[in-house]
Amino acid sequence: MTILDADVLIADARESAGLNDFGDDTLADRVRLVVDRINGAGLDDIGVRAAADTVRALLTSRLHFFADRTSLPLAEERITAPLFATGEPRSGTTLLHALLAEDHDSRALRFWEVMYPSPPPGPAAADDPRRAQADADWREILDRIPPWIVSHPYNDLLGAGLPECERTWAFDFRAMNPSAWWRVSMTIQNFPQDPPAQYALHRMMLQHIQYARPPKRWVLKGFHGRRLQALFDTYPDAHVVWVHRDPVQVLASQIVAFGQINESLAGTLDWTQYAKNTIEGSRANFHAYLTDLLVDDPRIHHVRYRDFVADPVATIGGFYDFAGVAFTAAAENAMRDYLATNRGDRYGKFSYTADVLPVPVEDLHDEFSAYRERFGVDIETRR
Repeated sequence: MTILDADVLIADARESAGLNDFGDDTLADRVRLVVDRINGAGLDDIGVRAAADTVRALLTSRLHFFADRTSLPLAEERITAPLFATGEPRSGTTLLHALLAEDHDSRALRFWEVMYPSPPPGPAAADDPRRAQADADWREILDRIPPWIVSHPYNDLLGAGLPECERTWAFDFRAMNPSAWWRVSMTIQNFPQDPPAQYALHRMMLQHIQYARPPKRWVLKGFHGRRLQALFDTYPDAHVVWVHRDPVQVLASQIVAFGQINESLAGTLDWTQYAKNTIEGSRANFHAYLTDLLVDDPRIHHVRYRDFVADPVATIGGFYDFAGVAFTAAAENAMRDYLATNRGDRYGKFSYTADVLPVPVEDLHDEFSAYRERFGVDIETRR
């Protein structure tokens, strides 16, 4: 099997792009860590070539991204009072984000923009080839991961879909996002985090995409609960809506949804071990929220999943009022039209049960009782 060399891949990207500056002197260390994981994944030659192509593409994209910041006044773009949707994965945050993005006074990230950010997409024409390329990429992604359209029907927007904030860090080599690594036959992995550096890069991406466009209010979605300090340091005028759901249902849904993605990518999955790994990472989050003083920050609007599901638009209206944003009739109508024409089960019903949990359900209910009490979350029963 061919062994990848991170330094060779870095040099290849620089030669291909004709550029040298990655914008971060520590990037090479992260690339080496990622490449070490790839080399230990037992990929065949096809998989190794796909991994090499992916690494080069991410590195080349980053080089062009930072070259743009040298040649254009991107750093002068002001990002004012963004709105963030957050919560644990499988808590309804994607629907929340999709509805926020229906407000014509707001702007959301689009996959084609973060997959191919250079040159800045603001001046791009409607027939910019990057749109078609991202659409083609997404068709390939969904062919590779068939269950994903069921668990996440919003992917039907293809390149115009709404990425999570974490996707802006793909070329930072801190996470192996499926929408960047789908060609590589290995399970998704996360790597050491540096929230201040990550949010600085996130802000750069917003500036990049906003450039040459009329300023709008950004509406964003990501898993920010363990990175609140860095988020508010970067965006002190931000407001956050945080959805809280029964942890037992969250964990069971995560295991199935993310397990399906990883099984499709890698071709196989040890479901027992995957369930154990998933629950350990996620349960730590629920416990951490009880001790983090920033969870009570006055810029955060906490809502219950059951209330959001009962009336998503009214929930958003409450968040707008909290954030001091006008909830126009046009925005409300657009959101209600979206709900009427985009059923969550339009590609089939995503199914899961608590049977996948590696810990007895009653034990988990006891474990998370303090979390449920803190955020007013009931035990959720499924039919």
